[in-house]
Amino acid sequence: MTDLVAKTAIDRRLADIVQPVIEGMGYELIRLRLMGGKTRVLQIMADRPEGGIGVDECGDISTAVSAVLDVEDPLEDNYILEVSSPGIDRPLTRLKDFATWKGWEARVETTELIDGRRRFKGDLAGVDGDEVLITIEDAGEEVTIGLKFDWLSDAKLVLTDALIAEMLRQKKVAEPTDGQFDEIEETDGDEEEDPAPETKH
Repeated sequence: MTDLVAKTAIDRRLADIVQPVIEGMGYELIRLRLMGGKTRVLQIMADRPEGGIGVDECGDISTAVSAVLDVEDPLEDNYILEVSSPGIDRPLTRLKDFATWKGWEARVETTELIDGRRRFKGDLAGVDGDEVLITIEDAGEEVTIGLKFDWLSDAKLVLTDALIAEMLRQKKVAEPTDGQFDEIEETDGDEEEDPAPETKH
């Protein structure tokens, strides 16, 4: 469990409970955050190991996670559970993410100042041991630097046209049935026999 997946002590405790459930269903826990507010929100981000997760799968994860949290009862107060996909400009929370997304542009932040800066933007160049390699522009030249994974406080892909095109391509591979992109469609969990689109009045 890395700090990027679950940052605070309560986040890590919750992740220890829900991660085995999510992995047992064949998915991966990308990130977990318990957000404050009048009613707390438990945000869980999950994905398939090969990428491409849809609304129905998020619903399945939500049902399973709710059940185990009801039994374990780690949160005394009421909370809202939100399960989502990582999105196109996905957070990079595990060392393997930086190898998977090698060649794509990312923004990386560190906990400590490194050469007078904490923010780096450039193309991911893979990993070397426990270091994340990123090619940045320095004084007009491209330089590949290594940042220890433990130094990172935040990292995510940069939203580009090329990245959007790649995600759409992956989605078509993952969902060859109808090619429809319906992940933004909100459902109430009821399965309808009629596949025709509903009309809102």
